[in-house]
Amino acid sequence: MNSGDLLMRLYHCDNSRSFRALWALEEVGAAYELISLTFPPRETAPDYLGVNPLGTVPFLVDGETRMTESAAICQYLADRHPGARLNVAPDASRYGDYLNALHYGEATLTVPQAIYLRYALFEAEERRSEQVAEDYRVWFHARLSWLDVMLARGRFVAGDDFTIADISTGYALMLARHFGLDDGISDRQAEYFRELIARPAWGRACARQAPV
Repeated sequence: MNSGDLLMRLYHCDNSRSFRALWALEEVGAAYELISLTFPPRETAPDYLGVNPLGTVPFLVDGETRMTESAAICQYLADRHPGARLNVAPDASRYGDYLNALHYGEATLTVPQAIYLRYALFEAEERRSEQVAEDYRVWFHARLSWLDVMLARGRFVAGDDFTIADISTGYALMLARHFGLDDGISDRQAEYFRELIARPAWGRACARQAPV
């Protein structure tokens, strides 16, 4: 850690993108303080804007380091804790697959889910849109096809070893299951997800949250 004896702090909302960071902290075995907020924190905890002006989660504090992006936090933790062996070396043959999967999980999978959820569930009734929600549901399901391409080459998204990139893609599958978007998940993706949630670190991360 950058901060000597001080613990890292993770600002978190249950089952939000910050679950990626929470899961990653448990995978690397880091000591940390979890600060749980109610979603959306910029509305439910106005003082939080003084901590993170974006008002979003995750927000990781490690000494002088401040991070807001869930995939970047996962990469940071994997690189800072090499003993956990959750990253892929730049000279490894699957390094490109590793980086691609790390960012695919957020940019390609979670973004359409977030827009679907906004217009299907989270907006005020008069601002919801069945058409927008349906368009982004279809988009999400179409983009899942690349996950099968990756899994055809190994047990996990960057080969036969679990990496931090699997947290990125695994969270997208978790969110799909949580909000009923998992009807487009293939048998191979479902098998992959079952393997992910059998990991002890997944269980520990879930135990830090309120029961779903």
